[in-house]
Amino acid sequence: MTHHQIISAKGLEGAAKVRAFCKQLPEVVEKVDGFGHITFRVKGKPFVMMGETDGQPSTAIKTNLTTQEFLLQQEDSPYHKTAYIGQHGWVSILDMDRVPWTEITDLITEGYARTAPKKLRQLLQTE
Repeated sequence: MTHHQIISAKGLEGAAKVRAFCKQLPEVVEKVDGFGHITFRVKGKPFVMMGETDGQPSTAIKTNLTTQEFLLQQEDSPYHKTAYIGQHGWVSILDMDRVPWTEITDLITEGYARTAPKKLRQLLQTE
C-alpha cells in the first residue's frame, strides 16, 4: 500500500470542499507533507490530512479519543482508526459520500479547536 498525492477526480473534489471550509478558519495553512498528503495546519500542527492509496482517497481528522470511539462504534461505520496516529484520536473517512457534509465540518471544526491555541479558538466563538 503506497501513499500518494490525490489525483483521482473524486479525491480532488473532496479536497476542494475541505480546502474551502478549512480556509475559513483563523490562520489555517495548507501544506503538502513528505508523503504527498495535503495537510491543513494551525500554528504548524495538522488537524486534517488527505491522501490517496491505490486510487482510494481518504481524509483523516484529529478528534479526541471519546469522539473517535463513538464514531468507530457506529454500525457499518464509514470511519476507521487512522494508521500510525489513530492512538492519538485520529479518524479516517474512506468514502466522504457516506458521511453528511455537516458532520465532516463539525469534526474538522473540533479538530481545529483541539489543535489551535486558545487565542485562535476564541475567534471561532466570536465569528
